[in-house]
Amino acid sequence: MTLQTNRLFQKQLMVALLAASAAYGLTGQAFAQAVKISSPDGQVSATVSPDAASTTFQVTYKGKTVISPSTLGITVDGQNLATGAAFGTAATRTFRETYPTRGVHPVATNSFNEAVVPVTSGAGKTPWQLELRAFNDGFAYRYRVPLQGTHQINTESSQWKLPANSVLWYQINTNEYETAFREMVANRVASGQTIGAPVTAKLADGLGYALITEANLVDYSDMALGTGEAGTFNAVFNKNPQGWSNEGDIVSPWRVTMVVPDLNGLVNSDLITNLCPPPPPELANAAWIKPGRSNWHWLVTYGPRLEQQRQWVDWTQQLGFEYYLIDDGWVNWRADGKDQWQLMKEIVDYGKTKNVAIWAWVHSKEIRTHADRESYFQKAKAAGIVGLKMDFPERPDVNWVNWYDETLRDMAKYQLMANFHGAVKPSGRERTWPHELTRESIFGRESGKLPAMHDTALPFTRYIQGPADFTPTDFRLNKLNGSSWAHELAQAVVYTSPFYCYGGDPADYLANAAVDIVKALPATWDETIVLPGSEVGRTAAFARRKGNEWFIGVVNGSESKPFTVNLGFLGAGRFSMDKLADKADNNGAWDRTKASVTNKSSFTVQLRGDGGFVGRIQPIG
Repeated sequence: MTLQTNRLFQKQLMVALLAASAAYGLTGQAFAQAVKISSPDGQVSATVSPDAASTTFQVTYKGKTVISPSTLGITVDGQNLATGAAFGTAATRTFRETYPTRGVHPVATNSFNEAVVPVTSGAGKTPWQLELRAFNDGFAYRYRVPLQGTHQINTESSQWKLPANSVLWYQINTNEYETAFREMVANRVASGQTIGAPVTAKLADGLGYALITEANLVDYSDMALGTGEAGTFNAVFNKNPQGWSNEGDIVSPWRVTMVVPDLNGLVNSDLITNLCPPPPPELANAAWIKPGRSNWHWLVTYGPRLEQQRQWVDWTQQLGFEYYLIDDGWVNWRADGKDQWQLMKEIVDYGKTKNVAIWAWVHSKEIRTHADRESYFQKAKAAGIVGLKMDFPERPDVNWVNWYDETLRDMAKYQLMANFHGAVKPSGRERTWPHELTRESIFGRESGKLPAMHDTALPFTRYIQGPADFTPTDFRLNKLNGSSWAHELAQAVVYTSPFYCYGGDPADYLANAAVDIVKALPATWDETIVLPGSEVGRTAAFARRKGNEWFIGVVNGSESKPFTVNLGFLGAGRFSMDKLADKADNNGAWDRTKASVTNKSSFTVQLRGDGGFVGRIQPIG
């Protein structure tokens, strides 16, 4: 479906629903008091209830409350449309599809029950629609307001009330999303804070996990969360605190409550991309969009020295990586009467002789407008660059939120892949624009060694939102700062990014006894399993498959502990397993062993604080 066709479909849906709203308004008997919707498996249920003061929703999972009655609503031109709301009869449907994805697994399943509720509200009886979707792993809703002309979106009254005894993980940067995650019981979170989505919650009594966030952020200001009393979170728009103008129909992002039984369900959820449109036909399965691994010089040399670039390409070839990223500073290259573009093309051409493609860094100010982008992307394409790392966008108000989509649309024309840095959180739009392979919006390795609690929380918090460019795996002894080689390498197994940009020195990788593992690790996976014993903020243990090989990565927190891995996920037959554990007395060394294993095998490894473990499992015969 093209963008134009998609918009036409949305407009037709708006008109049909508006007509339905008007029809229902003819008789008070047509209005329902509440709407209940359940997931296809019946485990997730949501009830939306209108009354004179407010409209609320609540979510249950396996019959137990996950979100207690919480307000929803959107304020347009000073009127909260959920106040005094009356519901018409909902239009319902059941939907199921699969579509290609990448990173955690190659195919996503999108299965939900939907109710589209016609609503009238306020003194003017403004008609609008509330779209509800229930999935086996959560519930989402959004607002549709059919309008013409320019109107002011003031704010929302969207709210989530989590159980007060939930354990939460969140971070507080709402511009670039670059602070460490912290842990707090819900009833101890101070009121009056503004924090970033997502928020992950461990529910009491072994019920599972919840996560609150938004999906399909476009034509709207980025949503942060304001903290209230005892586990209450309110949607706030601190990048547009006075609201923002909107032309034509208003369609909000989805307000999302994910709920799953365990961490494996959390990591394997496709809920956020399920709520986004499919790509235009020309981008579906486009051959030029290629995930891969990359070297990157910034943490080693900072600015790219022209005379060193061929050496970096050589190192990249020796590691078998697909890409080399040239970061900030190449714009200043000059030599032999040639400018930076001519010199870049020489590096690109050299890379082609080594089967290494080149990505390049650009400041967002150089590609702010459509005209800027057309000029820049033409030059990048002519130089042979295959992807761009775009840095330092401004705070994500509605204009800058739309800049991401506009930039991706323009990049598609020139077949350029994308990596946004200093960026707003992802919201699933990588499904719509599959040439966006990753983005930052994470407190990553470029800031140095980070707290072990943060490292072990990330797979269950930020990475649920979408791929992230953490730039992991630095083996340099003076950069470990308490980390270990096994901790660093395990991040490359556990963290997900289809453009996998390594932050360390490639010469160190090539000289390391684990270079065979570094070379073998892929950028995307065919299967991901979160292993028992994983705990948010304490231990992240994954088994991941590519083809017929399995890799195990264990990123440990601050406390040393024994950790047992059961290999029951393996198929039939015998396998050879390489085990790379920490040396007890040396964080910059390996305790490497080999074993023959089956799916009946298990083993225990002693994890050091801030340590880790990596295993590679290959079939025998």
